[in-house]
Amino acid sequence: MILEGIVTTLAVDGMLNVAPMGPKFEGDWSRFVLRPFKSSTTYRNLRDRGEGVLHITDDVLLLARAAIGPVPDVETLPAQVIQGRILKSAARYMEFRVVERDDSEDRSRIVAETVATGTLNELFGLNRAKNAIVEAAILATRVHMLERDYLADEFNRLRPLIEKTGGAAEREAFQLLCDYVNASEVAK
Repeated sequence: MILEGIVTTLAVDGMLNVAPMGPKFEGDWSRFVLRPFKSSTTYRNLRDRGEGVLHITDDVLLLARAAIGPVPDVETLPAQVIQGRILKSAARYMEFRVVERDDSEDRSRIVAETVATGTLNELFGLNRAKNAIVEAAILATRVHMLERDYLADEFNRLRPLIEKTGGAAEREAFQLLCDYVNASEVAK
C-alpha cells in the first residue's frame, strides 16, 4: 500500500526540507520504502543524515506548497528520537532511520525503519477535493516529465472535484499548483 504523506528531513547544516512523498508499506508500519529522485533535496538529506519524519496529514495546502518549492514558514516541533522536525499540523508522524539504500536507478530505493511514532491532531476525513489536490500535486512534481496536453487534461479533470467539494484551502492549493504548472510550461 502507498500512503501519501509529507517527509521532513534536515540537511547537514540543519536546514529543514518539507516534501510530499508516498512511501510504500507492506505488513505492519515498522518499515516502509521511499523512492525519492536522486536529484531531490530529500534524497540528499537522507543520504547524508539517514533519518527523517514521515507525516500523515490532510493539510493539502501544505502538501501543495511543498510539492512546488521550499516551505519556509511551517510550524514544527523537535523530533523525540532522531535529529529532525515534526510538523505541528500533522495528524500522525513516524520518525525513521534509513536501514537500506539502493541507488542503482534514477529513483533511489530507501528502506526506512520507524523508531518513534506520535499523534498530534485528528484527521478531517475523506473529501474528494483533498484527494484531487494530492493527484494535482503529484502531477506538478512531474511537470518536467509529462506532456503539456496530458497535464492540461488531468488538471481539467480534477478541477470540478475541487470546485464542487473543496473549501478555501483546497481552492488555494489547486490555484498554486495550476500557476506552477502553467509557469513551468511557459519555461519549456
